[in-house]
Amino acid sequence: MQLGDQSSSGGAAAEADAFVPRVGGPQSLRRRSGEASIDSSPRSGRASDGRRSTFSEDVGHAAAETYLVTSLAFTLLGYLGVGYRWISQLIALLLYAVLLMPGFIKVGYYYFFSSQVCRSVVYGDQPRNRLDLYIPRDHSKSSPVVAFVTGGAWIIGYKAWGALLGRRLAERGIIVACIDYRNFPQGTISDMVSDASEGISFVCNNATSFGGDPNRIYLMGQSAGAHIAACALLEQAVKESKGQHTSWNVAQIKSFFGLSGGYNIQNLVDHFHERGLYRSVFLSIMEGKESLPHFSPEIVAKKSSAEAIALLPQIVLMHGTADYSIPSSASETFADVLKQAGGKVKLELYEGKTHTDVFVQDPLRGGRDQLVEDVISVIHAHDANAREKDALAPTPERLVYEWQIKLARQISPF
Repeated sequence: MQLGDQSSSGGAAAEADAFVPRVGGPQSLRRRSGEASIDSSPRSGRASDGRRSTFSEDVGHAAAETYLVTSLAFTLLGYLGVGYRWISQLIALLLYAVLLMPGFIKVGYYYFFSSQVCRSVVYGDQPRNRLDLYIPRDHSKSSPVVAFVTGGAWIIGYKAWGALLGRRLAERGIIVACIDYRNFPQGTISDMVSDASEGISFVCNNATSFGGDPNRIYLMGQSAGAHIAACALLEQAVKESKGQHTSWNVAQIKSFFGLSGGYNIQNLVDHFHERGLYRSVFLSIMEGKESLPHFSPEIVAKKSSAEAIALLPQIVLMHGTADYSIPSSASETFADVLKQAGGKVKLELYEGKTHTDVFVQDPLRGGRDQLVEDVISVIHAHDANAREKDALAPTPERLVYEWQIKLARQISPF
């Protein structure tokens, strides 16, 4: 089922393309005299004549992307219908957002106005084939790169959701590329995996253009993004083990971080149905019941050859034990399957943490965030100078009062 080809989603796709103009492409990303230099564009925070973009231009950009996301949301409602559960979930989401709004505003200001953020770099020809780059201030040497695939229940994923993570890692000398991809109903799971894989390919093959170290590239996904990224990684390993031509190699990825992901989709259909992602909609996203094994990394790993598993990088699975959106057992089982198959796996469980604690509330608290520290410890494991800087790094500021965070946690629909 390829809904991206239907007329309704085709209009949304055309709309997406209309509202996200292209920047110069790989050849416009270049490094000059030790400083990352990115082609001038309103999307990269600069106007076409090389000057800093004006406030009105940035507001226009924000309005255009807000319009895109909103229009896609209304298209989605046509598939979901409006019932009591969706209305109650929407109200909870709005209250959650209002409570955390002070932090979201600060992160949004950074996203739209920081000179360290290059927005909507084109990586492919499909609608929403765009990524955001978060560049560290220090360009004296090449930096490790994290290709990050955002979550969003395969429905509301958007590259800007990774802004807070991008900021935190960029502050510690790590480049982050947040990859956007077609959501349902613009596309189905095969489109999402294809988009993610093309975005990963772009990062792997153009890392030096934006100051990245091509020998230190990491892949990370959160929630649905962890599932999509894992699908892309396993698919790539299987292709390479069969000698098929690919545009990037698994060997280019040093480690994969899977945060709060679901890896056996076949076993999660009923769980998602009870959570409000109805069976009929979810199966449409996954292209039918018969496709569930193909898009379940856990099942793919079980069936894969030893050669394919041997190609995989270190897999770091991270999950909160109080996650009720996707239970932590999803990561635990996937870790066991990979270990039995001969994979290199590390499992990090965060006691009492929910689906949003580890990705939203904890970073908004400020201070040293355990998830971020765990990611950095892997990336900087063999870089003594970076570890010394980590020990002296300033503590991130608190962005939201504690009472707001605690109340938002109780209200969160995730």
